[in-house]
Amino acid sequence: MTDRAWVATRKGLFELRRKGSDWSIANVSFLGEPVSMVLPPTSSSRMLAALNLGHFGVKVHASDDGGVNWHEVTTPAYPEQPAEATGVAWKLVQIWSMESRNGTIWAGTLPGGLFRSDDGGSSWKLNEALWHKPERTEWFGGGYDVPGIHSIAPHPTRPEEMLVGISCGGAWVTKDDGATWALQATGMRAAYMPPDQAENPNTQDPHRIVRCPAKPDVLWTQHHNGIWKSVDDAVSWQEVTTSPLSSFGFAVAVDPSDADTAWFVPGVADQQRVPVAGALAVNRTRDGGKSFETLRKGLPQLACYDLIYRHGLSVAPDGKQLLMGSTTGGLWASGDAGDSWATLSNHLPPIYAVRFG
Repeated sequence: MTDRAWVATRKGLFELRRKGSDWSIANVSFLGEPVSMVLPPTSSSRMLAALNLGHFGVKVHASDDGGVNWHEVTTPAYPEQPAEATGVAWKLVQIWSMESRNGTIWAGTLPGGLFRSDDGGSSWKLNEALWHKPERTEWFGGGYDVPGIHSIAPHPTRPEEMLVGISCGGAWVTKDDGATWALQATGMRAAYMPPDQAENPNTQDPHRIVRCPAKPDVLWTQHHNGIWKSVDDAVSWQEVTTSPLSSFGFAVAVDPSDADTAWFVPGVADQQRVPVAGALAVNRTRDGGKSFETLRKGLPQLACYDLIYRHGLSVAPDGKQLLMGSTTGGLWASGDAGDSWATLSNHLPPIYAVRFG
């Protein structure tokens, strides 16, 4: 059973340990420093933490002993920008996502670059095939001033296949280890675009995309304008319209062994990024989106204005343990697939990501 997790916050990286049904903070790294993303131990036991130090830039640190000791490693860097390349500056703003598979680590960044490391973060290489796609010039920021890759979903049985989600740039898929890419966001709809451009796959804003490991052709996305699901490996997407309270939100998690079970955290709307009626709730479907339950037990129901970011909701491999962290430092755990929640803290720094070991 999963008994370790990490919480990346504006003021440090907090390691959680579980004993029985109780979680507690066991260790704090980078206290006082913004940690934008953490990569739990890979198959080689290496961890990575991405820091966004403002004036001092983006830094990456590695640990080979479970997060006890850290050392700085190479930070992804863009090549020199050609004079004729206009638009977004070729400069690293933030590492927004990190995933690993078969010894390879992938990092998604603002302003929309995908970097690869085959040596545990000691060196990085920009995926130029995606970066030089002509469609990239149409991407724009969704919440940030520049576009960014927030979702990286490797295929669990086809090593050369991977999907990335971009705000705002849709969903892109490679089936040849990053050599070529195809835009696969057909079916999504962007209400913020002019009507004749609302279904343009290249300007969609999927807030988060997740893949079911047991049934990898099924993907879920919490989109800026609702919830979508794909059952054909992102070839097409179908809108799910039955979510209670609201279909706006940022976070989504899917049960690793059951593609029909997924969790979402609804908010009022883009203009009011707070829980509906000031009461925090989680929506869960167990039938592939045909119906939803609204789960509230143990969550604050009065004057609550916590926002859950894209990476603020995570499910463990057992499909029962969940962690959820908010922008106002609230942290909750569930051991029964979301039926009930226990408060772990109300006073952490703003939470950017929660991840199980």
